[in-house]
Amino acid sequence: MNIAEAGKMKKPAHVPDELVFEFDYNNDPEYCRDPHARTVNLVKKAPPIFWTPYNGGHWMFMSYKAVSEALVDYKKFSSEHFSPEAFDAMMSELPQEERIPAPVPICIDPPVHTKLRQPLFSTFSPKSVFAMEGKIRALAERLVDNIASKGQCEFQHAVSDVYPVEIFLSMFGLPVEKEREYRDLAKKHLSVISPDLSENMLMMKAIADVLRDTIIDRRKNPRDDLISMLWSLKLEGEPMTLELMLSYCVILFIAGLDTVVNALGFGVRHLATDPQLQRELRENPELIPKATEEILRRYAFVAPIRMLKSDKEFHGIQFAQGERVMLFIPGASIDEAAYPDATHFEMRREKLNHLAFGAGPHHCLGAHLARMELKIMYETLLTKLPEFRLDPNNPPAFHGSIIAGPTSIHLVWDV
Repeated sequence: MNIAEAGKMKKPAHVPDELVFEFDYNNDPEYCRDPHARTVNLVKKAPPIFWTPYNGGHWMFMSYKAVSEALVDYKKFSSEHFSPEAFDAMMSELPQEERIPAPVPICIDPPVHTKLRQPLFSTFSPKSVFAMEGKIRALAERLVDNIASKGQCEFQHAVSDVYPVEIFLSMFGLPVEKEREYRDLAKKHLSVISPDLSENMLMMKAIADVLRDTIIDRRKNPRDDLISMLWSLKLEGEPMTLELMLSYCVILFIAGLDTVVNALGFGVRHLATDPQLQRELRENPELIPKATEEILRRYAFVAPIRMLKSDKEFHGIQFAQGERVMLFIPGASIDEAAYPDATHFEMRREKLNHLAFGAGPHHCLGAHLARMELKIMYETLLTKLPEFRLDPNNPPAFHGSIIAGPTSIHLVWDV
């Protein structure tokens, strides 16, 4: 018996045989080879809702309807792996230096989630993001200028890994010269997400340990940055604590250093395979925002996990309290019931309501910033580079996990 077979869980008695479909989001060879090609295969072959024995055994929602309903209904499908009270009780028994940041404001539900998320709205509002446009555009131009004369690059390393990370570190007040260190840290802990909660908690502690000195310094020496702003907050009249600061910063660190990196890689991969689209966007740059949205839909890559609060029937299927559900947004994004000719890239789709940024109370707080970063980089690439294409000698490489992404995208162009 191989390791993968040994790690399979026994099917629960209430799960019908016809709803079992084997898929390992961390190690499935085809998913790791090309997440979106494998997703097309899954949508064709797997039930729209199925149970898989891998990664601890869990449900997968593939249809747009099921995913969108579950994202909104936090009372049935909870973001809490355990209650805030239970977490606090566990941490109170540990010495201060061994405590692990609570995964807030992501892995909690309203009303606590709403209270902790509210202070961040102004930082990521359209007005605040618009004020950053000049700096973002200058960075995009610098990065593309660095590669333009070379005729080739590995895009993830040269541009995609650097671009959103520098923006985020600048906002956060973290030293930009350490951007590779921070990015490597995020890569290490997000490349494979274990169903073992203790492993994920240790991951958060490792990130907190790297951030701790800067966070403590900002309490004594505030600057014009996000960490200093968070220190100034009072929640329900109570001053900010180091424990909550570490929680905020770890979650924002993970979100800021991974999502746009992957979205940009997938988008550039598509542009590199579609010279006609490149020509159309160069001639009509006003279409770039529409292209950006369709790229986000077609190449969605996040699959959040939810927990069943209680025994429930959903879409005619019985679920048990405590079961995990993967809301597989890549599959929902190519559901023909939601998007006609769903696997086809069509930037002129009417009323494109995609789920790339989620939905409901956990809709991505940084969506405005992500959209601006993507739009500006696509504009810059199409302005400063001639027609670019994939390097035939170095095909793209990808990884799986609940946040799938490119590992390398080799581009070439004529100089």
